[in-house]
Amino acid sequence: MTMASDPHRPPPVDLVHHAHLTGVYASQREEVDVSDLRVTGSIPDDLHGSYLRNGPNPRFDPIGSFTYPLDGDGMVHRIVLADGRASYTNRFVRTPMVELEEVRGETIWSGLMDGYTPPASVVGDALAGTVRQLPDINIVRHGGRLLAMAESDKPYRLDPQSLATLGAEDCDGAMLVGSTAHPKIDPRAGEMVLFNYALEAPYLTWSVVGADGTRLRAPTPVDGLDAPLMIHDMAITERYLVLFANPLVFDLAAVMRGGALLSWQPERGTRIAFIPRDGDAVRWVDTDPFWVWHFANAFDNPDGTVTIDYVEHAYPVGFATAPNTPNAPTLMRATCDPATGLIKRDRISDRTGLEFPRIDDRMLTREHRHIATVGKAGADHDDLESLWFHDSRTGRDSCFNPGVAIGEPIYIPSDRHDYWGAIGTDPSDMRSRFYLLDADNPENGPLATIDLPIRVPAGLHGAWLPGLD
Repeated sequence: MTMASDPHRPPPVDLVHHAHLTGVYASQREEVDVSDLRVTGSIPDDLHGSYLRNGPNPRFDPIGSFTYPLDGDGMVHRIVLADGRASYTNRFVRTPMVELEEVRGETIWSGLMDGYTPPASVVGDALAGTVRQLPDINIVRHGGRLLAMAESDKPYRLDPQSLATLGAEDCDGAMLVGSTAHPKIDPRAGEMVLFNYALEAPYLTWSVVGADGTRLRAPTPVDGLDAPLMIHDMAITERYLVLFANPLVFDLAAVMRGGALLSWQPERGTRIAFIPRDGDAVRWVDTDPFWVWHFANAFDNPDGTVTIDYVEHAYPVGFATAPNTPNAPTLMRATCDPATGLIKRDRISDRTGLEFPRIDDRMLTREHRHIATVGKAGADHDDLESLWFHDSRTGRDSCFNPGVAIGEPIYIPSDRHDYWGAIGTDPSDMRSRFYLLDADNPENGPLATIDLPIRVPAGLHGAWLPGLD
């Protein structure tokens, strides 16, 4: 059936002048399966597993607006390492929006910040008035499910062999109202703990999925917020789910007046929620305003305090009018006492311009020593082209600088040794490669550099999945 056109359809985005739709960020429209990739150096034969990475990748040229990193269809990239060889596969996450746009051969849904929804005359009754679903931020395996995670929405389940999209997933009702893009899996209990934010009360909920994939806790309201806030990431300890309620507020009244959806309101300060995993009452700690995209880890201390490592921004660039304070993302350690409300914030590293902190995921909820981040080689550099490795015990920083646009690091354990890995794209030739580093001496450079068959757009988050099942 031929559908009617919509006179209210927003115009195309100016791709040529959009920083996050060109260069290393430009969309990849090709899907491939390639074996026996070219390797410089050698892949240790003890490595058997897959690195999967998700990221925003519009299936067709966007219309209205494109706000990175929230907009864009999901594309999952997989690099399999086994017996000293490497292979690569990539697939779009095919939501109903992507499927219909593929039938039409063009974009129908606009960017998230536009407020435009296509009418029934264009998309039919079932999809009329919907916004684009965006499972394009993270990838998680838990309880027998491989999940492409969205920002405050249900994830999409993928076939672990083919990466084909199987459909939206609510994890036995634990994600019935949606989920953060960054659920955390307790490596000892096997539980997946998550939260979700909403535009209407209750503004925050949290829930738990058991190791076997069944719901242990249904979405449970978090008391203590008086407005809807954007909260991207979380941390867990053995006792708590930890949320930083930074003052980035969804301002629906401003939208009705033609203003921005998100409002930076530093006068609110930052509030930190400690949600006991045993279901006891939430405890709040108040401190100065700042912004956090990502956490490295958190853990309980014997004296009852909690340590949280994260990257702190002065404000959310792109979502707030710049204050007088310069934004210099810094790796920080907060020590909080949920009982007294006291908090102390200290730098882990003197470096600035850092993001995407990761640790060995087996150390989540426990005291850790090593943190890896993406950063800049020098103050005069504009792009994130280096991996930085921070020793929280000695204060030492080391660097691997391949001179390319490098992505989030991932810790790769094996039976005999451990490694770090990351995807990077060289802006000079737009070729993407996977770098495999020795975890003990990552600054010495790659043990193996794997040439990927197509360019992998600069993206977001990934996971190492041991084994080949």
